Amino acid sequence: MFNNFWSNALSQTKDFAPAFMLVVLAGCAATGTVEERRQGVQEMKNEVLVNLYEMKPDVRNQINEASGYAVFSNANVNIILASFGTGYGVLTNNQTMQDTYMRMGEVGLGIGAGVKDFRVVMVFHTNDALDRFNEYGLAFGAQADAAAVASDQGGAVGGEVTVDNVTVYQMTETGLALQATIKGTRFWEDEALN
Repeated sequence: MFNNFWSNALSQTKDFAPAFMLVVLAGCAATGTVEERRQGVQEMKNEVLVNLYEMKPDVRNQINEASGYAVFSNANVNIILASFGTGYGVLTNNQTMQDTYMRMGEVGLGIGAGVKDFRVVMVFHTNDALDRFNEYGLAFGAQADAAAVASDQGGAVGGEVTVDNVTVYQMTETGLALQATIKGTRFWEDEALN
């Protein structure tokens, strides 16, 4: 019976995943000119930062003193045993004041159902951390999860995780998320906007 459950669940996930991904991707499809799309990303960034500063005013100084920061908007769909997500954002180098427009995607496994819309702010405290993210599209995984669980080891405080000189804030419509992880997430430059 147990094997039957997992077999059916995996079969359903396989059948419905492409349809749900199309819905998610269609909802995130960009329209307008390149300049209009860039403006939309900048407006999202400004709105997210204002919300974060209201919840955690000390983050403003943290961002101003950092090598750089990134702000992303993400939509995630969980279907039985799989989750899929897509999003967009911008990486700002505080030293050069250059913006790099980026995309993000995620795939994961886990039990659940539903849609989650959230925002992520990453603060890069060192040039090495900023360069790694810009070059490799840093994908947080087990390290961020371990930091969120072991609060005395990783500096996690409700919606805030610091790993490898990067502080990550994850926010939902209701405020800071209880656990800030970016598991199985990949970031890359948006060639159309850069």
